[in-house]
Amino acid sequence: MSPEFSFPVVPLKEVPREDVVVLPVKNAPVVLIVDDEKVIANTLSTILTHAGFITMTAYDGESALRIAHAITPDLLISDVVMPGITGVELAIILTRSIPNLKVLLFSGQASTVDLLEKARHRGHRFTALTKPIHPTDMLKRISESLAFHQPTPIPTDQNSQPASYATN
Repeated sequence: MSPEFSFPVVPLKEVPREDVVVLPVKNAPVVLIVDDEKVIANTLSTILTHAGFITMTAYDGESALRIAHAITPDLLISDVVMPGITGVELAIILTRSIPNLKVLLFSGQASTVDLLEKARHRGHRFTALTKPIHPTDMLKRISESLAFHQPTPIPTDQNSQPASYATN
């Protein structure tokens, strides 16, 4: 890594140890995060929660579908290459049932290009980001996708912790 870059680090103690969905914060956009790598999904959930978003986390496409049908997300952020339902397939299914859903896909694998091209031929255009992505860049892309929303900041008071519950 170049010495000119300084990336903020999320302390490991702030990354949830369990599968986490954060309960709603008034008027905040709801973001469904899906990645089969739990540490990535949980870290992204923690970052977005601290940025004032409501996050729901799933580790596979089937769980993501159940969550999205229970609580409608404003934004889907999904890894592309996952076992079972891919992120592209998940995005297609969810945008059919949730027409206003915004989608950000991310992947560190070359096979993503083929999956996105197949989706384009089927009339779906999704924004794809390359892993790893710096949290600041991810937040910028999310803000661009959700330009119509203004998240309600979460209080930084040490005594104020957002409630959460487990899913899987």
